[in-house]
Amino acid sequence: MGFLKLKIGYRTLKTAIGTAISIFLAQQLDLMYPASAGIITILCIQVTVKQSFRTAWNRIMASFLGVGIGMVLFSLLGYTPLAILLVILFFLPLAVRFGIQEGFVNSMVVLMHLYSAERMDFPLLLNEAGLLVIGVGVALLVNLYMPSLDKDLRAMQKQVEQLFRQILREFSYYLRHGESEWDGKEMIEAPGLLEKAIRLAARDIDNRLGRRDDSYYQYFVMREKQFELLERMMPIVSSLDTQVPQGQRIADFLEQISASVHPGNTAYRFIDQLRKMRQEIKESELPRTRREFETRASLFYLLREIENYLFIKHELGKSSDDNKAASVKKAKSGA
Repeated sequence: MGFLKLKIGYRTLKTAIGTAISIFLAQQLDLMYPASAGIITILCIQVTVKQSFRTAWNRIMASFLGVGIGMVLFSLLGYTPLAILLVILFFLPLAVRFGIQEGFVNSMVVLMHLYSAERMDFPLLLNEAGLLVIGVGVALLVNLYMPSLDKDLRAMQKQVEQLFRQILREFSYYLRHGESEWDGKEMIEAPGLLEKAIRLAARDIDNRLGRRDDSYYQYFVMREKQFELLERMMPIVSSLDTQVPQGQRIADFLEQISASVHPGNTAYRFIDQLRKMRQEIKESELPRTRREFETRASLFYLLREIENYLFIKHELGKSSDDNKAASVKKAKSGA
């Protein structure tokens, strides 16, 4: 009984229910070709609510365009294969021009009904309009319900933050010891996770009608930009195998940032601390050897990249943090 273990997704369930309802309504209204209402519903159910509305609009417009072209050519050439050929040849370029080409199948369904009936009177056109209204209307209604993605997005947020913490800890460890057994797997995992999270957050936005909450999307975009800086920091850190007091201070600073990676946006505290530290390093004793000079220059470059990392959180994190203020009231600091 292995088939009982199959998982049925929300979209599959909505498609099945919506198709059945559309056919039932078309039959109750005694419309011709009632199964076509179900086909239209299947075509209109999309991954997101906004996508469903866009698809429905495009399919309705495409149907009107197809019927208009069909009526002209059927009147001139009769109900012949040549007329169908010309309808398609005229329709597709126009549909592409107006950006409604995804409604091609819908319009062909309607045209084939006219072709089969070999007439274009008002009752038949009304029948086709009824099928279209039922098919599209039911699809939009059943697709209004979308399961919340908050749980998945929060989980991804925690995963991203854990990766960032580990990366920063490893940077700190290397600066302290000049060596590390870290395999860098977090640097490999982060890009794929961020890309997946951004796609899911964009999908979440498209499932919201009338209320635009893009805090998760902005958050993951911000982390993606920060990760680009972490990638730029890595070769700098790995080149610093000479131990100097300034490196130890930066290691401590990275440790603090690592412990403070969360959604809260108080990166300005770290930015102020970093600028003070950089000024103190500038005022410290000058390097005595070429090696120390090169190390000091690399440390200053690393500090600049860390500052950019924090500045991205401070600036791009504002909108995300404002929308999620309630969830981070207990936060003391963040990076």
